[in-house]
Amino acid sequence: MVMGLAPAEFREAMGCFATGVTIVTVDLDGEVHGMTANAFASVSMDPLLILVCVDHRARTHAHLHAKKRFGINILAEGQRPISEYYARPVYTHERAEQEAGARFDRTAQGTPILHGALAYLDCRLQSAQEAGDHTIFIAEVENVVVRQGEPLLFFRAQYRKIGKEVAGERQKKGPAPSEGVAGPEGLTDV
Repeated sequence: MVMGLAPAEFREAMGCFATGVTIVTVDLDGEVHGMTANAFASVSMDPLLILVCVDHRARTHAHLHAKKRFGINILAEGQRPISEYYARPVYTHERAEQEAGARFDRTAQGTPILHGALAYLDCRLQSAQEAGDHTIFIAEVENVVVRQGEPLLFFRAQYRKIGKEVAGERQKKGPAPSEGVAGPEGLTDV
């Protein structure tokens, strides 16, 4: 730890980075297991890779290593109860539908897909890298489903929803900042 920097200060600083909210799902012996995660990002377009960071203490951590296949469900703005349910430290998730309204279908490979999620990515584990008290799981995306709607967001330890668009000269869809576009301060991601 950096001298004088407390974990609470680090957590507060990271809370300033607004993120979407996902549920990582895995099938284990016919039962859906999952966890809420916002440490999720795209890695590569060729091949199609994503990453998700998982705490070593999370039960889902062992399941991802064992199964090597999982789903990333990007939550819609009305799915906060599902996020809260899968953030709880419970051994099983057998009451997910009754307590949070979480219902699942399965991919051809058996991976759980959350009903109503804004997007779903069916992933096959490529590698796992230890990083402090977490593991960075990198997976190839084999299939996606995208639906209309608005995302559930998380910012400064609170759930949020999208507000108004920021006015600017360019209103059409363009490449994401990670694709080498000049940002608000003129910086280019290389």
